[in-house]
Amino acid sequence: MGDRGVGRASVVMGEVLGPLVERDWSVRAGTLDWSCRETLVHIGHDLLGYAAQLAGRAQDAYLPLDLVVHDDVTPAQALAVAVACGGLLVAALRDAGPEIRAWHFGPCDASGFAALGVAEILLHTYDITQGLGVGWRPPVDLSAAVLARLLPDTSTSHPTEHRDATETLLRHTGRLGDVGEWRWQITP
Repeated sequence: MGDRGVGRASVVMGEVLGPLVERDWSVRAGTLDWSCRETLVHIGHDLLGYAAQLAGRAQDAYLPLDLVVHDDVTPAQALAVAVACGGLLVAALRDAGPEIRAWHFGPCDASGFAALGVAEILLHTYDITQGLGVGWRPPVDLSAAVLARLLPDTSTSHPTEHRDATETLLRHTGRLGDVGEWRWQITP
């Protein structure tokens, strides 16, 4: 998992959500408590945070910065912000070598930040499409890459009740029913 995965996930997000920007984004995003607009801003926030952590080589905590998106931005403008933040993460990933570690509730390497970014994009794009009434599922190959890096104990190669990596990712993160407490495995 690396910069190409984040770049591709950002493109997918733009292609999926771009045609939907004229809809009512004040509705709830799937099962989340956030609106679709708030969820899109959250994607940008997290991508920027991951990029800053890597670029700043933060070791102990998150850097004290935040993304501020004005309340009056349109969904199209919020999408442009999220895609731009994805580009910043791609740039930070390209600059970070495999030995670089930065803090995300412990030491995390560049592949971990890439997988976290792809997960944010895929899962929250799914949440937004659910809220907007659009049937969309994350690409199986990107879902499999997230599972391999952040949930290595969740295997889709063994016979399970899950049909594919996307369904496994959606189930494991509570999008297809309550799974209880879960956590990404970020340590390389």
